Amino acid sequence: MCANSIGKQFKITTFGESHGGAIGVVIDGCPAGVSVTEDDINAALEKRRPDGSVSSTPRREPDRGYLISGVFNGKTTGAPVTVIIKNEDARSEDYETVSEYFRPGHADFTYHHKYGGLNDPRGGGRSSGRETACRVAAGAVARAFLAPLKLDLFAHTVQIGSIKTTIFERTAIESSPLKCADRAAEESMLRLIDGCKDSGDSIGGMVELQILNVPVGLGEPVFDRLDARLAYAIMGIPAVKGVDIGEGFAVASAYGSENNDQMSDNRFLSNHAGGIQGGISNGQPVVLRAAVKPTPSISKMQRTVTKNGENAEVNVAGRYDVCIVPRIVPVIEAMAWITLADFVMTRPGPGL
Repeated sequence: MCANSIGKQFKITTFGESHGGAIGVVIDGCPAGVSVTEDDINAALEKRRPDGSVSSTPRREPDRGYLISGVFNGKTTGAPVTVIIKNEDARSEDYETVSEYFRPGHADFTYHHKYGGLNDPRGGGRSSGRETACRVAAGAVARAFLAPLKLDLFAHTVQIGSIKTTIFERTAIESSPLKCADRAAEESMLRLIDGCKDSGDSIGGMVELQILNVPVGLGEPVFDRLDARLAYAIMGIPAVKGVDIGEGFAVASAYGSENNDQMSDNRFLSNHAGGIQGGISNGQPVVLRAAVKPTPSISKMQRTVTKNGENAEVNVAGRYDVCIVPRIVPVIEAMAWITLADFVMTRPGPGL
């Protein structure tokens, strides 16, 4: 069984490894007539590229996406849409010193045993976060397809380590190196990240996704729930270790009288459910949060074993993000666009 695809009608399949010649994505099921260009795809990819800030990797991939099929004269043809992104700044020699070790926190151990040691281990190979560029490219096509619905979808950093945002200023997100809507909190976050870099460590955080202008009725009972499918798509992102929707895990300590979204004058008085009830959108903003783990590659010495089963210690050198959180923001947005496109393709509603 191979699980490199997601979606039923709007289906994407990603391919390639971190240090191979290229990575890419095939989008099958996108109807003809969708206006989309390489510029649209590259604008999305630009949001994911490392920006040279203290949090990001020194690896400088141009991440230029090339449309090689399925689009002609700026419109989709109905054939599979294929995007290729070349790997131009891979340095496989960085991994030679750790090639015989299972790096703590990485997928080295599980991939090695699942594939009998035949997988490409350079830079994590298929398990590398580099693969997420393919999802961002596909998300740009999904967004173009959904343009008639006029959805407003965005994600932003709400926590780094123990530092949480308390102010929401949406206009600050795009210019923020951490994709954060709270400028004051961001200053503290950057100092924390800088300290992690100096000590050879890394730090995790939390990203919030909001989807506005969602029509009532997206989602299917009982197993194709909108919340379940969004959680599935976002949990499939490397480094995401938890997803909650609406009040999320806080409901465990809430009373029903506190958590219920009461109604008056044909509208909801609160949004504890995060815009989804019974697995179906209720017209309120969909609100979701994803917990992102610290980057596993750190320069601190750690205990591990070799591929021969011998005890060892390893110091993982190379070019890594001290905090991967801001670079996952556009990936979360992309997976949400892809999931929504698949729902709309399966059960078209008003506007398409």
